[in-house]
Amino acid sequence: MAGLKEVRIRIASVRSTQQITSAMKMVAASKLRKAQNSIIKLRPYAAKLREILQNLSGSIENSGESMYSEQREPQKILLIVISSNRGLCGAFNSNIMKAALALIGDKYQAQLANGNVSFITIGKRATEYFTKRNFKVTGHHDEFFDNLTFANISSFAESLMQSFVKKKFDRIEIVYNQFKNAAVQKLVTEQFLPIVHDIQTSQTAKTQTSADYIFEPDKDTVVRELIPKTLRIQVFKAVLDSFAAEMGARMTAMQQATDNAKELLKNLNITYNKARQNQITNELIEIVSGAEALKG
Repeated sequence: MAGLKEVRIRIASVRSTQQITSAMKMVAASKLRKAQNSIIKLRPYAAKLREILQNLSGSIENSGESMYSEQREPQKILLIVISSNRGLCGAFNSNIMKAALALIGDKYQAQLANGNVSFITIGKRATEYFTKRNFKVTGHHDEFFDNLTFANISSFAESLMQSFVKKKFDRIEIVYNQFKNAAVQKLVTEQFLPIVHDIQTSQTAKTQTSADYIFEPDKDTVVRELIPKTLRIQVFKAVLDSFAAEMGARMTAMQQATDNAKELLKNLNITYNKARQNQITNELIEIVSGAEALKG
């Protein structure tokens, strides 16, 4: 009986876990639809802004906004690492940490040894990871996912831009998961500042589309307004991409957990039935043996 009781307790526990993972999957799916719609709508706008910026790249050096494209020796590095606030989303967070460490190992090993690599984390998992390992975490914004709006991200992006202009950092890079679909997330490392111009794309765009632009009020004003806006959009897109990717990873992980619980329940029920059958057989043998003993 003790064996049967233990199996019954395990069955009840697994069934309860299955209900929880199934509910979490539905919650993640609901959030994913909203986040997916938002990022899909934002991407064409962000891509068009970057295209226009490439077309106007020749004007940047002649404008006051060249401060955002100033190439300096990368001595002081800032990494923006975007993770999630919660776990139960598979390898989503661990992949981000590995990508950030790989980036440092490939490009900024000397700067790290000199203590010139700083981190700003978005998401509690990244904050906990880098803080516990004594990395230089100069700020964290775990609250962004509680109210994910452009206004909140815009002020943060502005502070990053000012840090670069004031030469607090020579290079700023963003590490995040890019949303592809519910089952696939792509690890992305983007250089936020200084602005990197694709020369080939820029030259091609100039020969094809530069004559199509009419500047109002003038080209310098357009460039001056366009660059900060594009940079803010870039940060917002990264955070929104990461949030959608997180929901997709969590939905997939909870679906797998639910399926695993279902398979485990099937095996436990088989085990329970076999144990119950053995118990009934033993009881029948005892009854028959007792009856034969009385006859004797």
